[in-house]
Amino acid sequence: MPLVFAGVCSHAPGITGRKDQADPAVRDAFYGAFDRMRLAIEAAKPDALVVVGAEHFANFFMDNMPAFALGMADHYEGPIEDEQWLGIKRRRVPGDRALSERLIARVMRDVDVAYAEEWKFDHGIMVPLNFLTPRYDVTIIPANINCQGPPLTPLSRAWAFGRALRKAADEMPERIALVGTGGISHWPATPNSGKINEAWDREFLKRWSANRRDELLSYTDAETYREAGQGGFEIRCFIAAAAAAEGATGEIWFYAPIPIFAVGCTIGVMNL
Repeated sequence: MPLVFAGVCSHAPGITGRKDQADPAVRDAFYGAFDRMRLAIEAAKPDALVVVGAEHFANFFMDNMPAFALGMADHYEGPIEDEQWLGIKRRRVPGDRALSERLIARVMRDVDVAYAEEWKFDHGIMVPLNFLTPRYDVTIIPANINCQGPPLTPLSRAWAFGRALRKAADEMPERIALVGTGGISHWPATPNSGKINEAWDREFLKRWSANRRDELLSYTDAETYREAGQGGFEIRCFIAAAAAAEGATGEIWFYAPIPIFAVGCTIGVMNL
């Protein structure tokens, strides 16, 4: 049946790991937007949630860096990071191997995709799940786009991957929701950590909300690196979510630069 939900959110580790250091008013508004997204996902009654993120060398490294990967297991574990540092307790997250295998087989008709039967979730997935599935009772299917090691996955292929996920979801009898997670502008693990380019973020989110393919794919990696940092490469996950909602437009439910979280914090939803 048709995809039942599509949206995007930030996933920086500071969102949970440094929550006590943020301005309470801005932090609580951000958390409130996460809660609004959780309620929208629950209202869509998905049988599974596909989380499209950028894996941070926790499972994939330069000896084997797929452009795209999907999880294919009955359960996953996370976070791989220190629990106290991230502010999230380690736990087992439910998956569905059979559903993943069917989705992967359909995606492969359009996009070459790797798959992994073992996957330890890092903050890129665990931070969103902490807010969106706090009871960890929703089947999760992890998806990864290479936003880390050059040559990076081209933006046009990230769009193709999102379209392929949508086609696959639409052909499943299960109800599938999809959330893309990532930046937007941030300079993690550098002397510029905490720097945020609000103007660049807002322009990108304007293009994302309008869901005009050509405008979203017009960014170059050189421009993104200069204006949004290496963390800005995670726009690929937002672009995949836009492609999965091709033909629809979106709304930004929250955006604010929160320097202690080291990212332009975002919650956005497509009106399917």
